[in-house]
Amino acid sequence: MDAGDQMEVFLRVLLAAALGAFIGLERELRGYPAGARTMAIVALGSALFTEISLQTADADRIAAGIVSGIGFLGAGVIFREGYSVKGITTAATIWGAAALGMAVARELYLVATLAAVLIFFILESRTAVQWANNVLRGRAASITGREDDGERDDKREHDER
Repeated sequence: MDAGDQMEVFLRVLLAAALGAFIGLERELRGYPAGARTMAIVALGSALFTEISLQTADADRIAAGIVSGIGFLGAGVIFREGYSVKGITTAATIWGAAALGMAVARELYLVATLAAVLIFFILESRTAVQWANNVLRGRAASITGREDDGERDDKREHDER
């Protein structure tokens, strides 16, 4: 592989890292684990592994290895506290960052960029989901005549982290 081809690979890996950092920004700003740097490295690493796999006969096996490895990494950020499970969204974000890296390495730039934007907006939709939940719970409480316990909603939202 000549220097020009290697530079193209590097630029793809750089784009993957930038997209990973973009989706990790939301996690970083909200103080969750696995922020911009982690997501950038996950996307960069998966892009690099995918690029390497394209140079070998074992491309499918290496892609499967990326998915397995990311699953292991994602499992490391999920933990149980009593009846609550925390870190699911962060684990899913790591999984998405790896997929972005693989897409960039396969030269699916538009797909990867739009997916990064979509992941970011899904992560940011937390506020809208909370609002809808409060509206629906308020309506349900008024229909049943039962006051809903606000502490339970706060605990549920805290547990989703």
